[in-house]
Amino acid sequence: MAREAIALADEAHGALLDSLATALLILGPRGDIEYLNAAAQTLIAVGINQARGRRLVELLRDAEPLQAIVERARDGGEPIAHRQLRVVPVARADSQFVVDCTASMLDAERVLLEISDTTRQQRISRDTALLTQLDGNRLMVRQLAHEIKNPLGGLRGAAQLLERELPSEPLKEYTRLIIREADRLRALVDNLLGPGGVPHKADVNPHEMLQHVFQLLRNEAPAGVQIVRDYDPSLPSVHVDRDQIIQAMLNLGRNAVQALDGHGRLTLRTRAIVNATIGARRHRVVASIQFEDDGPGVPPELADTIFYPLVTSRADGTGLGLAVAQDLVTRHGGLIEFDSRRGYTLFTLLLPFDGVSNG
Repeated sequence: MAREAIALADEAHGALLDSLATALLILGPRGDIEYLNAAAQTLIAVGINQARGRRLVELLRDAEPLQAIVERARDGGEPIAHRQLRVVPVARADSQFVVDCTASMLDAERVLLEISDTTRQQRISRDTALLTQLDGNRLMVRQLAHEIKNPLGGLRGAAQLLERELPSEPLKEYTRLIIREADRLRALVDNLLGPGGVPHKADVNPHEMLQHVFQLLRNEAPAGVQIVRDYDPSLPSVHVDRDQIIQAMLNLGRNAVQALDGHGRLTLRTRAIVNATIGARRHRVVASIQFEDDGPGVPPELADTIFYPLVTSRADGTGLGLAVAQDLVTRHGGLIEFDSRRGYTLFTLLLPFDGVSNG
């Protein structure tokens, strides 16, 4: 009876630990995993039987910072905490988490590692800041466009009148240059404003739109750029303005192709994400349309302003493609997110299936 009671107690403790949202791992004297609860198994994407006896560096990519926290706790005997570490499971390399973790000695030899997944909170904060930023951008751009377009119209009209009075063709070439530059600046301002009007929505197959973009990109891309598809065929239709979303997709695709500079791989991927958040709004299911390339990545100094108009890392770029794409997607209640490091850049276009719109 005593053994049965102990087994029942252990089972009850295990059920309690498995009910926690915090991931718990117990590491042995050599750093090998002795125990992990259900939340830890989900985070690492490996079951307890497969994880037991293995080290963190075998199950997580770039696990050195996490391993260092464990060693500091072991050496000092005091709990060590660290916030906002990036965790990428080896078994699920297309997923990554931002976590807060604490390492503390469980007894003389074993370390208890507590990991809290803060990815969702981080994403909500980031998305809310981005949407606030976009609202400010729209107001600023409209005011700027008004201030620029009025004098441009007067400048162009004056150049036309002057051209009529000039006696020779060589002199008229100067006025024509003024007119051409005025037209170019007006077109730039119109692009800053983006396609106008309320979206004309209908039910559209996401893959039909993405396939259209794929064909265009394949025709435009240099021979050294490989474009591959990874579609989830179960994705249902989305309620969107087809032309506007195609334009947003095309801007993301062209931006990726240009970043590859003639050599590399671009992957077009679709997935359905359940219980996803866009800004502060939670959706039951969201369409995820991804553009992943293996180029040099977004320069760190541009990470916070990448969706601002006129922000670009290319000498010949206008800095309008991403800004316009973001504006078009947010009109449909969606959002474009990105993650980038050297050799890996991922832009994710999120669209709710429930048709919620901010525009």
